[in-house]
Order: sequence, then structure tokens, then C-alpha cells
Amino acid sequence: MNPWIRTTAIPLAMICAAAVAHAQAKPFPSGDVKKTYERLLTQIDRIPIYDNHSHATFPGDSDMDAQAAPPDESSVIRLRDDNPEFVAAAKALFGYPYDDFKPEHAKWLIDKKKAAEASGSTAYWDSILDKLNIETCLANRVALAPYLNPKRFHWVFFVDSFLFPLDNHAQIAKNGDMAIYIPLQEKVLQRYMKQESVSALPGDLAGYENFVRQTLADNKKKGGVAMKFEAAYFRSLYFGDPPRATAEAIYTKYHSGGVPSEDEYHAFQDYVFRVLIDQAGKLNLPVHFHSAVGIGDYFSLTNGNPLNLENVLRDPRYKNVKFVLIHGGYPHTLEMIWMTAAKNVYTDSSLMGYYVYPSELKNILKQWISLYPERMMFGSDAFPFNDAVGAEETFWLAARSARAAVAAALAELVAEGAFTEARALELARMYLHDNAAKLYGDGQ
Repeated sequence: MNPWIRTTAIPLAMICAAAVAHAQAKPFPSGDVKKTYERLLTQIDRIPIYDNHSHATFPGDSDMDAQAAPPDESSVIRLRDDNPEFVAAAKALFGYPYDDFKPEHAKWLIDKKKAAEASGSTAYWDSILDKLNIETCLANRVALAPYLNPKRFHWVFFVDSFLFPLDNHAQIAKNGDMAIYIPLQEKVLQRYMKQESVSALPGDLAGYENFVRQTLADNKKKGGVAMKFEAAYFRSLYFGDPPRATAEAIYTKYHSGGVPSEDEYHAFQDYVFRVLIDQAGKLNLPVHFHSAVGIGDYFSLTNGNPLNLENVLRDPRYKNVKFVLIHGGYPHTLEMIWMTAAKNVYTDSSLMGYYVYPSELKNILKQWISLYPERMMFGSDAFPFNDAVGAEETFWLAARSARAAVAAALAELVAEGAFTEARALELARMYLHDNAAKLYGDGQ
């Protein structure tokens, strides 16, 4: 062996070993994590947000969603009227002069919002986004409202109604929540039929399939950037794969009347679901799923578990379909991030930004960043809870929580030696903006 090579190889190996040892992440943080957090947060506040999920709307707009909340539903503590964070939001956004939402005080805020709604101008909601440094926002709505600027608010339309074209009396009778949800789905289906100049249900399954496919194509032409399932509210997210002949027999038997059995209706829905997913792939429309806890007293955590979708997300027929599992599968957040191991599956932190406090959101984001940071996105799930606490305040709460939580998660990872502060800011930008911009074609 060449003696020069022999004598230099040992120091080089020692240098490499030292470098590896220095770069190895540690189980405990070192340095001043709080100062790292403050440095990161200052810069993270400057990152414009691409909001993957919201219901941007005024409270009285029935197009804000394809369903409505049942009366007297239970509410988590952070969403109750006495949460002082909502007062802080109103002060930050509107200069609200009071420290509570007593009726005589809340009227100040309600009047301001009513005046904005009456103006019909898109400037109001643009200004809310500007105040929060939100660049672009996906609006989940039955139809995009004229008071939302389509350059800032991109439309995500609902498709669950296509699963309910038959007699739904048995579905409605299941519980009080269904008595509210199902008639609204029937109403949306009638709206789509009117849009497509379809006066009655087509006489055969082929006609119904054509109606479904054409509605999706037309909604994309009208500005739709993605389609949304809220199916977890109605049934399990596990969708079978029945042959077309099975669905055809069911449709033929019941499209003119009669009540299908539970098994028959599920088989028909499973088939129509596959038609919708297939068409989404052909149209290059990302497919959104509600995949977390839900409103109402009868929501099934078992049915809504995102693992129920595994047979669809891992199906090679749909490898080119982009799936977005909204709300991070909460509380199944660890299972959720492993679903995104597939390159066409994404998730977001919507709903969690105001369901849990930043300390808990930090833990979830830290876990996600440590696994698949390319597939996680910010979402606000901004929604009006009443005339005073509107989508405006929930935008604020979700955005502030997410910025603080991701800064804290990244500060800990930096202090543990996982990566540098520069890399941390790159990861923050991916989460808050770049991943979504790339997914929807707004980024490079």
C-alpha cells in the first residue's frame, strides 16, 4: 500500500467521524431554545400563507358549506364564546374597543361586519387576508360568493351529493344529525342537476355517470381547483370496489322509486365514488377528504379514521390522483402523516389550529416535519361560529397558532441538532406556502 495514502487515510477518517458525530441529532435540546424560537418566529411571520382549507364567508350565507351544524352540538373549550383569544382577534383585525362579547359590546363588531356584507365588495375579505399575510386561500363552498375575489380565494366544490340520488328516507331516519345533513345533500344535487339542465334522474346508470362526470368538468371550468368529500359525516370512509353490474342493477331498481337497503345503497355509493375519483384524475382535480373529528353528536370516529381510505390511496389505478386529507386526521395525526408516504397524498393542519392550543399543535407539527415535510400544508378552516365570532376571527386564531407552533417545533429541532436555522425557515415556508402552491400549480 502506498505509505502516503496509508498515513493520510487515518486523519481523514477521523475528520469524517468527527463531522458525523457533530451532525447527529440529540434527544435533548441545547442552547437557548426560547431565543431560537423568537428569531424564527420573527422571520416566519413574514412568510405569506397559502391557506389550503377555509369556509370564508359571512354568517348568513347558506353556500358556505354543503351541510349545517346540528343545534346544541358540543364545542371544544377553545371555540366557546368566552375564549379571550377571540377578543384579541377582534382587536387586532378591527380595533375592537371592548374586552368581552357582551351583547351591547358585540353589536359594535356585528354592525361593522353587516356593513361590509351589505357593500358586496371583495375588498373586505381581501383586507382580512392582507392583515394576516395570507396570500391565497382555498374556499370550500357550494359556489364561490361574489364578495370573494377569485384571484385570492380559489373554489373547492363539494361532491358528496352525487352519492345520494336515490330515496333517502332510511338515511334521514338514522339520527338527528342525518335529518339535517341529508336534505342539504339532496338540495345540492338538485342544484347540480339544474346547472347541467337535467330535469330528472337519468333513466340508466350510464346517463347518471355522464351527468356526474360533466358536472365535475363544468365546475372546473367555473374555477374549481379541487373537489371535496365530507363523506365521513354520512358513512365509513372505507369504500369498496363493486363491479359496475352491481351498481347498475341497484340504480335500475331504485332510480324511479323504492327504498334501497343499507347494503345496496353502500354498494351503489362505492361505485359512484370510484367514478368521481376516476374523473378527478382525468381532470387533474385534487381530491379533498374531511378526515378528522366532526361536528354533531353522532359523528363516528371509527368511520372517519383516515386509515379507512388506505385501499383507495394505495390503489395503483389512482397513482396520478392527488389526495388531500383535510384536518390532519385529528386525533389520528400519526397515522395521517404515514399515509403521506405515498407521493400523491397530502395533509393539512386545518381545524387543529383552533381546536388545540399551540403547545399541542407544536408536537403534531414537529412529528410531521420529522417525517414527510413535503406533504404537509397549513389550513385555517376559518368558519363563522356566530354573528360576532366569524371566519375573520378564526382566520386570525388559526394563522397565529400555526405560526407560533411551527416556530416552536422548528426551534426544538434546531436545538436538538436536526438541522440549521436556515433549513428550519425553508421547512416553515414549505408548510405555510410552498407545498400548497406547488400542489395547485401556483408554484414552481
